[in-house]
Amino acid sequence: MIDEAHGIGVFGPRGAGYAASLGMTDKIDLIMGTFSKSLASIGGFIAGDENVIHYLKHNSRSFIFSASMAPGAVAAALAATDIMMNEPERMIKLWDNTKYMHKCLIQAGFKTSNGETPILPVFVGDDFLAFKICTEMQEHGVFVNAAVSPAVQPGNALIRLSLMSSHSFEDIDYAVDKLLYSSKKFGQS
Repeated sequence: MIDEAHGIGVFGPRGAGYAASLGMTDKIDLIMGTFSKSLASIGGFIAGDENVIHYLKHNSRSFIFSASMAPGAVAAALAATDIMMNEPERMIKLWDNTKYMHKCLIQAGFKTSNGETPILPVFVGDDFLAFKICTEMQEHGVFVNAAVSPAVQPGNALIRLSLMSSHSFEDIDYAVDKLLYSSKKFGQS
């Protein structure tokens, strides 16, 4: 089983996912993912053999009493899939943005990951500090998320920067500048 929540729209041919990037889609029994990231909707999917999906539908507590997806959410996911399949240049731009932001974060002195995905963490340590920085960033028009305990180990709070193909390098420069400002304002350097 593979969770493609961060793989769909990012890895593989035309954003088909991490398993596709490795040429292993046909070797995976269950592939699951979300519509809430690259597909800009809500809900998700799980794909596999018909008998396994039938079993899951009738024996998983989360499916009992669940309703079908709203038509608008389905339409949004389908439209995003269509764009993903027909405009591969967006994925190229996404990776250009990821590499550029990663380089900018390192140059600014932030502790981050190795840039393997378009969601880049900036490690800040303290939960309260992460929330303060997020609030300050949002006041400057930059949307970021805090990941705090229990989502991360205590003392390992981080800020998540999520990149899109529609960001410009100027947007990224602005975000890194505001992150640097916010971090210094709260004693994080």
